[in-house]
Amino acid sequence: MSRRKKFFDPYEDFIVDPRFKKPVYVVGKLSVNIKGFGFVSPEDGGADIFIDAEDLGSAWNGDRVKVRITDDYGRRREGYIVEVLERVNQIIVGTLTQIKKKTFVTPDDKRIDREIAVPKLEEKFPAKTKVVVKIISWQPLRGEVVEVLGKENAPGVEIRGILRSHGVEEDFSPEVQAEASRIELEPSQNEISKRIDRRNLKIVTIDGEDAKDLDDGVYAEERDGEFFLGVYIADVSYYVRPHTALDREAFERGTSIYPVDRVVPMLPTELSNGICSLNAGVDRLSMACEMKINSAGKVVDYKIFPTVIHVFRRLTYTEVNKFLDGDKNFLADCADNLNVLKKIHGLRKKIRSERGAIDFDLPEMKIILNEAGKPLEITKRIQSVAESIIEECMLLANETVAEHTINKKIPSLYRVHEIPTPEKVLTLNNLLAHFSLHINKGKEPSEFQKILSKVKNLPAEKIIMTYALRTMQQARYSPENLGHFGLAAKFYTHFTSPIRRYPDLIVHRMLRASFEGKKLSDKNLEEISRQSSERERRAIDIEREALDLKAVEYMQQFVGQNFDGVIESVTNFGFFVELDNGVDGLVRAAELDGDYYAFVEREFALIGTRTGKSYHIGDNVRVKLTAANKKLRQLSFELVSDVANRDLIAKI
Repeated sequence: MSRRKKFFDPYEDFIVDPRFKKPVYVVGKLSVNIKGFGFVSPEDGGADIFIDAEDLGSAWNGDRVKVRITDDYGRRREGYIVEVLERVNQIIVGTLTQIKKKTFVTPDDKRIDREIAVPKLEEKFPAKTKVVVKIISWQPLRGEVVEVLGKENAPGVEIRGILRSHGVEEDFSPEVQAEASRIELEPSQNEISKRIDRRNLKIVTIDGEDAKDLDDGVYAEERDGEFFLGVYIADVSYYVRPHTALDREAFERGTSIYPVDRVVPMLPTELSNGICSLNAGVDRLSMACEMKINSAGKVVDYKIFPTVIHVFRRLTYTEVNKFLDGDKNFLADCADNLNVLKKIHGLRKKIRSERGAIDFDLPEMKIILNEAGKPLEITKRIQSVAESIIEECMLLANETVAEHTINKKIPSLYRVHEIPTPEKVLTLNNLLAHFSLHINKGKEPSEFQKILSKVKNLPAEKIIMTYALRTMQQARYSPENLGHFGLAAKFYTHFTSPIRRYPDLIVHRMLRASFEGKKLSDKNLEEISRQSSERERRAIDIEREALDLKAVEYMQQFVGQNFDGVIESVTNFGFFVELDNGVDGLVRAAELDGDYYAFVEREFALIGTRTGKSYHIGDNVRVKLTAANKKLRQLSFELVSDVANRDLIAKI
């Protein structure tokens, strides 16, 4: 029942709660559930506020709103929206419908349950045409078509729709393109003459086969029982200067985005794939972080400086893994470099492990598409040794640069990851209790890593790892060094990917100023941190939505078939089952036969009120795929049989 109806006072336009002497209002961001209700996250902290579907008013998902509190039970609060303070849904993607003289758009986002009238649209379009609409009036709700994406289900249309719904344009403005076209095609000899020359080193890049924006090169060798490691990063800051169109665009985009079928770069290809990319066989300007590492793997000296390099070879992860697997005749001209890199990798992994760094080695779902964008296969992508080697080199460079900026008092941006909240640690411990495991206080990363080590290669590993990951706070950017909890690092920044991440570009810019004896103002670092963190989250959402879309599209061919899976999460409306290929879907509680099943949060289970039969996280089940809904990007399962995985506790 709506709280408005329960407490409505005919003499006043707000809810009256006898416990409050005066109305209590809260401002925050609204998140709407697909079922219609929503929650508001207060800007000043505190528990989220539940908003009944009838009390949303004209507010949409993501809007900044003012809420009147009606019930307050500490951790559970309820209210209704009295005012929309900021509209974020100015651009809507949806399906165009033309009936006689009426034209309207039905939003793709099912959390928006209102149709948008489109007046004065005389052109006729085929049925199920996807369009982008700009809201021109909220009362009444009206919009204008600003882009026609194409026919629904046509190649690329749905991914473009996801991008547009998040406000992402793929093309660069004429001003930005014009500026990019004026960038030099090769480094100038004048600039090269000012830099320390490292073109004599056999530097290699190691990336995926399809990578085109090559940020980083590496070179290593042994020297008198110690190691030299050079990490060479594309010097984007030389080409992208402050107060230019390129810089404004990079700030606005924040990061490159990698939906399943394309790349939306932060910088035009003239830079990202051209002059800033560390392509083999050509001179490139670079920012170097050269480190002297002792036999225990610790950095004992370092230098950070602008340089010029000439990449010796462009290697792929596949090639390097083949070499590391024992094919010594393969990549013979890079053998010394690769062998030393492998030694450094082992030493650094050991140091991070002893430090207590958390190793979330979850396999990623990868979808193989044909040229038309149709999904052909779903595979699990597991990090290879070659990828891990490069990761360790980049982590070490990032830590070294971060500590350098602290010691030299250089204003900078940091990649921070804060301690998990006690509430989230408690929730994780409730789950761990079912596996006879426990985290003490959760204030040290080593506590989490010990748990993950105990369940390594056991049936419960992925479930516990997933919930441990959810316990973590979200990493973000900050002008203040707060350390990185997950990496167990006192100092950490992002220095190694300035082609595709704006914070890295800013770190380079601050370093460049320090080399020139200048100190750039730090007054904008807070805004850059906020914008970059938001843009990163937007990119993650887009990539996840695109992956979910293609996963559901792939699974459509298997509707009616049975699959084995494991219960990965339980809610009050059912439980989600993950299949072996990484996709998941919902078994609805209302469709479970023989009993009424209630959600017992502390047990992470649905339990039958009459029979006591239960469905817990980690239970093995067999399900039938009954629906694959592309619009909702959801799979629906029907339970066929269950084989409770109670032996998980004994095995641990």
